[in-house]
Amino acid sequence: QVQLVESGGGSVQAGGALRLSCVAAGYTLSSHCTAWFRQAPGKERERVATVNRFGGTGYADSVRGRFTISRDGAKNILYLQMNGLKPEDTAMYYCAGGLREACFNQDFTYWGQGTQVTVSS
Repeated sequence: QVQLVESGGGSVQAGGALRLSCVAAGYTLSSHCTAWFRQAPGKERERVATVNRFGGTGYADSVRGRFTISRDGAKNILYLQMNGLKPEDTAMYYCAGGLREACFNQDFTYWGQGTQVTVSS
């Protein structure tokens, strides 16, 4: 069955950087639309970065210019490089994969269990 496992979260000071990883099993990341979401307590889940099966990327306004989504096709790993971290980036971060090739929110069917990112001022 499909399994997505995130890692790389942790605690950093404002201005620091982290790289999150999502290892996929039973699922080929490069054949689907894949994304990173985050959710902070009391806030709605937010999609922060997307990469489609053609390699095209998209970012939320809140992270554009600071975060970069990428894939290693050979290793079947999805990454999120996060630079210039701010306290408002504090959240649980999840990787997600679409059931089909579309990239609408409702198309994301497979989810990891999350990795916590905490940014202190």
